[in-house]
Amino acid sequence: MLRKIKVLFLDRDGTINHDIGTYVTSRQQFRLIDRAAEAVRVAKAAGFEIVIVTNQAGIAKGIVTPEAIDDVHEYMRDLFCLDNASFDRVYYCPSHPDYPHPLYDRFSDCRKPGTGMVERAIAEYRACGCEVDLGHSFFIGDKTIDVECALRAGLRPVLVRTGHGEESLCREKNLLPEYVADDLYDAVAGYILSQQLT
Repeated sequence: MLRKIKVLFLDRDGTINHDIGTYVTSRQQFRLIDRAAEAVRVAKAAGFEIVIVTNQAGIAKGIVTPEAIDDVHEYMRDLFCLDNASFDRVYYCPSHPDYPHPLYDRFSDCRKPGTGMVERAIAEYRACGCEVDLGHSFFIGDKTIDVECALRAGLRPVLVRTGHGEESLCREKNLLPEYVADDLYDAVAGYILSQQLT
């Protein structure tokens, strides 16, 4: 029998770290948003698995290498550790529809708002004997594509105002998040944890 787990899916740029307007290609460009690591620590303490899902089309565009992305994620792990926080899995999508690439086109279904990265995480948890409880799992991001991905995957979407903070665009597209938070910490401590008590 599969063990049910709740998962907090997180966008990266604009949600965890500052969106610098271009691709983060090195550790020097990666800066955590205030209280982001604390938010992750609080969510982990509440029993959530932490899964990061991020579009990284700079790979297909030739701006950044997969190795550089992996190094940035190792640095993110190090920064989280300084605040006694951690994440469980990270997935990134290297493809972009406008930049065909023989190595990365096969990953096109993973690009948000597609649900490929979420589906992969769910499948990998299942292979480990765990079933993701969609009704108690959330997706936090700063863009309409994050909200749309969450809705398509059956997750509970939360929009943050950091990064792009596309609150008005979500309304225009009728992609309505369950909650709009000032930042990742507000999303977790101010909303998600209160939902777990009801």
